[in-house]
Amino acid sequence: MTSDSTEIVTFFVISDSAGETATKLAQATMAQYPTVEFNLFRRTFVTDEETLMQALKDALEEKALVLHTLINSELIDLTRDFCEANNLFSFDVMTPPITEIERLTGVKPIRQPGALHLLNENYFKRIKAMEFAVKYDDGKDPRGFLEADVVLLGVSRTSKTPLSLFLANKNLKVANLPLIPQAHIPKQLWEIDPKKIVGLTNNPDILNSIRKERMRSYGLNPDTAYSDIEKIRAELDFANDLYEKLGCVVINVASLSIEETASLILNALGLEDHSYYGTETSEKE
Repeated sequence: MTSDSTEIVTFFVISDSAGETATKLAQATMAQYPTVEFNLFRRTFVTDEETLMQALKDALEEKALVLHTLINSELIDLTRDFCEANNLFSFDVMTPPITEIERLTGVKPIRQPGALHLLNENYFKRIKAMEFAVKYDDGKDPRGFLEADVVLLGVSRTSKTPLSLFLANKNLKVANLPLIPQAHIPKQLWEIDPKKIVGLTNNPDILNSIRKERMRSYGLNPDTAYSDIEKIRAELDFANDLYEKLGCVVINVASLSIEETASLILNALGLEDHSYYGTETSEKE
């Protein structure tokens, strides 16, 4: 297929739960082909043969690539046989790793649909982490710094709040503080381990563009003190000076997505992603 092809590629996600795993796989694949047009259909909470057959017939009508995360052996076999008989591409996301783990351990899988989303201890930790991020967002209460797993610092529009919520979704307690030149720096900031502090920065020109666009979105004049390039440089200088004094990790978010920045934070601070559901590995003494 050439880059100027008008053919549309269709993915069909079939799952016995919410279908998030296969959907993310499809989206990650599609992202590698920015010039190709895609359709993505989802059939979720498919737990019986009748519903599955209808989903497979719909996929055949679309000549789709089938990605499935079924756990019931009979439904898996039915999907494989149907796709082979009708020359449909299908990819079984779950079976290969499950089969290998069973081979390595001798333990049979529970084969329970939606097991990833069971309400267990990790789920409630995530809820608490989200509540913590909201409570201690934007420097509302500096006392939260002392309880946080991560403290994010940065001038306006360096993605502090979305990063806080993204990391909270990984079961981490995150507080953040906006930095303004000459503003009071809470004493709690100097009382915590700098190894859990992350200073966020950005390029002046990019920050200038982001702030102007924000003002336009509010129907306001984009050329204000808030977006003035010299004031932005002064803010960034103030922030970088503070980061140096604290001795904290510094990350420039200019060309990074929220996901990429979060990954860098986890790596830099030596933190693990505990957003999965299951038995947590205890830390080494």
